[in-house]
Amino acid sequence: MSRIRWICSGAAFLFHAAVAGRYDFFRDELYFIACGRHPSFGYADQPPIVPLLAAASQAFGEHLWLLRSISALGAFGVVWFTCKLAELMEAGPLGVTLAGIAAATAPMLMGVTLTLGTSSFQPLAWAALVYFVARAVVGGDQRAWIWAGIVAGIDLEIKYDLPIFLVPLLIPLVRKLDRTVLLSALIAAAIALPSAIWQLTHGLPFLELMRAGAAGKNKVVPAGEFLLGQLLVMNPIYALLALTGVAAPFADERLRKWRFLSLSFVLTLAAMLALHAKDYYLSPAWGPLFALGAAGLDRWLKKSWLKLAPLVPALAYSAISAPLALPILDPPKLAAYMHALGQAPQSGENLEQSDIPQTFADMLGWRVLAQRVAEAVRSLPADDQKRVAILGRNYGQSAAIDFYGPALGLPHALGRHNQYWFWGPGDTDGSVLLLIQWSPAKVKDRCREAVQLGTIEAPHILPHENHIPITLCRGLQKPLKELWPELKLIL
Repeated sequence: MSRIRWICSGAAFLFHAAVAGRYDFFRDELYFIACGRHPSFGYADQPPIVPLLAAASQAFGEHLWLLRSISALGAFGVVWFTCKLAELMEAGPLGVTLAGIAAATAPMLMGVTLTLGTSSFQPLAWAALVYFVARAVVGGDQRAWIWAGIVAGIDLEIKYDLPIFLVPLLIPLVRKLDRTVLLSALIAAAIALPSAIWQLTHGLPFLELMRAGAAGKNKVVPAGEFLLGQLLVMNPIYALLALTGVAAPFADERLRKWRFLSLSFVLTLAAMLALHAKDYYLSPAWGPLFALGAAGLDRWLKKSWLKLAPLVPALAYSAISAPLALPILDPPKLAAYMHALGQAPQSGENLEQSDIPQTFADMLGWRVLAQRVAEAVRSLPADDQKRVAILGRNYGQSAAIDFYGPALGLPHALGRHNQYWFWGPGDTDGSVLLLIQWSPAKVKDRCREAVQLGTIEAPHILPHENHIPITLCRGLQKPLKELWPELKLIL
């Protein structure tokens, strides 16, 4: 069955690789590159692994495809471990195929592994962690706990949300845990320690970020709407396959030993509902359920064609949904396609949306922003051009200046948002400031002179990034270093 595993995983990677160079850098990708170019054990809003990978991918020049090929490995990995889990559950070739194809073509899993981000590797990490825990608990391989600890530690250096999944996984296994689990936990803690120390020594900004999300940045989605959304974004057929996996250990004594996985999913879902999580936060939990559902169907359905029959409507649904998850269509065609489907762009944040999904909208306009800022800088007297500092209102704007700006002769940007605020104003005195997204009216009390030098606008970008001013501020009323604490934005 290794051939099936390679085919399904390889197909997932190739599909992502085929579109990896489409559109342009995503807002967060630019930010991760900027963070990674300041190597550290941690950052305000994420651990270090993804920023360091992002920066490394651009070490020899601008390479969008290379950056996204890293996240494509996440798509490969989640399919690989989903197939391995199905094999461990004693699914036959058709069951393994069903599980692998579901993990490869579920719309949410396609979308979450598109861009390089902290969520790109969560489905892979969770599928791998469940696999090693299952090998230890079901297969009796105690050494697998060591691998589980390594995976958990690495994942905590990618994203901090592992406890939301790990606690529900271990609760049903309390009676089966032994001292090897303690060693596994120590390994995970040792790997995650540098980032934890960074957070502790910088005032736990990640918790500040979480509070900001709960205080109004993120939408509060009712439970019924969240559940319905999960069915739609995962593919209704695949969601039914996963729910079959939840029920299978209770309906079939031969699968009884997998009840812990069903219970952990239910507990994780309950935690997500309680936390009013965004829809993609639950995505890592689905892969193992695909494997368990496929193992159940493989046992119950005697005829081969019945085992793969669900793939016909499922692949049709995923094919229709694929342009909403991957950059297959150009923005105008995508907007028309969504209109034809009767689909409106959705987001887990309280933001006005573009006419295309937020992920794609946030891949557009950043080059234009850098070009317009460069034009504004060139309009200044020569002496001011040497002294000017550029301040972005959010990390996307600052990161765009840092990435595209050097080729346009721009200095590195300052920023008030998340990690940019921690880097501070440096030696900039603020005597000549170019402000992105502050109008002269908003800063006239802070500056001796405030003049708008330009406007940033581009098609299909998010409304709050469109038609925004570039304002020149001369003569701050107080030094920038004194003003800096007031500018802090952790959001």
